[in-house]
Amino acid sequence: RMGDAVLAALGAAAPFLRPSERERLAAQTRPFDPRAECFVPHPRQEFVRGRVQARQGGEVTVETELGEEADVHPQNPPKFDKIEDMAMLTFLH
Repeated sequence: RMGDAVLAALGAAAPFLRPSERERLAAQTRPFDPRAECFVPHPRQEFVRGRVQARQGGEVTVETELGEEADVHPQNPPKFDKIEDMAMLTFLH
């Protein structure tokens, strides 16, 4: 398969630069709600994924992967994970 040859050419960096076929398919089929998915700035990990739990006025309550709360930034759909052309992204953080 051509995809495997391209990944092999990237060497040890391949998992960080391009998703495997399995990862790509999983990302394309994962449920995604653009109004609920977000990123939250984190002091040690740059950003962590979060999910909006409630909105009231200008305030948003978010549950993060780490169980912390902070400012909220919209998240791109999972099909754009590790995308090579950043012009395709709606949100740049």
